[in-house]
Amino acid sequence: MLKRTIFGVLAGVFAMAGTVGVAQADEPYIPLISKGFQHQFWQAVKAGAEQSAKEQKVRITFEGPETEAMVDKQIDMLSAALAKKPQAIGIAALDSKAAIPLLKRAQNNKIPIIAFDSGVDSDIPLTTCSTDNLAAAALAADKMAEAIGNSGEVGVIVHDQTSRTGIDRRDGFLNQMKAKHPGIKIVSVQYGGGDHLKSAEIAKAMLQANPNIKGLFGANEGSAEGAAIGVKESGKKLVLIGYDSGKEQKDDIMSGLMYGAITQNPIGIGKCVVDSAVKAMKGEKLPKKIDTGFYWYDKGNMSDPKIKAVLYD
Repeated sequence: MLKRTIFGVLAGVFAMAGTVGVAQADEPYIPLISKGFQHQFWQAVKAGAEQSAKEQKVRITFEGPETEAMVDKQIDMLSAALAKKPQAIGIAALDSKAAIPLLKRAQNNKIPIIAFDSGVDSDIPLTTCSTDNLAAAALAADKMAEAIGNSGEVGVIVHDQTSRTGIDRRDGFLNQMKAKHPGIKIVSVQYGGGDHLKSAEIAKAMLQANPNIKGLFGANEGSAEGAAIGVKESGKKLVLIGYDSGKEQKDDIMSGLMYGAITQNPIGIGKCVVDSAVKAMKGEKLPKKIDTGFYWYDKGNMSDPKIKAVLYD
């Protein structure tokens, strides 16, 4: 637990810093506003963005609020970035609607907008670099159904119900269960803000209220880590499936506490957003969506080179 706390403090410090690399004054400036900074996922996205920025000879900043519940702070960050008159902006919106007024202002000022990880409910972004979260969550549902024998009760812990990722992962999982696995009953869907401590308390309460529950799905890194803590502290045996692939989740899978998880390609997402921003600045046409891919991983395939390449610490 101390390790998690230290990581959170360091993340907050880095979030304040935000500036990536030493840049020449004449290099194009592209601020990237992420959903948060406390998860290893965002550090991996940042690493991918840094790689691309170096290759493309542009200057980027990468920042996000301390937690993924701080929508207002993210909007303030976006406003501050706009005031610097950048050549393009990348945004992973915490609220798919709240950012739209500022994005319209950017559009009016002819600043290209690239969405990443989580889109917005608007056609203002020229493209969105993200996982197909509906399909990925549907795969998680199939794996859950297979693991519990296609019958029984399952709970879901999601990071939020305002971002595109939260909505799509929730709906992808629920819709797949309803369509393909009617013998499984979803007994509860709860929201933990992506915070592992809050998600742990939700998991424990969910297990207590539903003593026959067979499985839990955590829809992002914090949700899955919290669910694992809750399951461990409750002493119950069930099938736990996560999303993302930070060190804690990988350790939980290797120990058998977690059955498996969906991994995204966060380094690929970071590279995609910077590459796409540079193309937009040059006037190149972009597809409306760029699927950066996902994989199922568990104890049996974590050493596969293809899987190992998209896992992160």
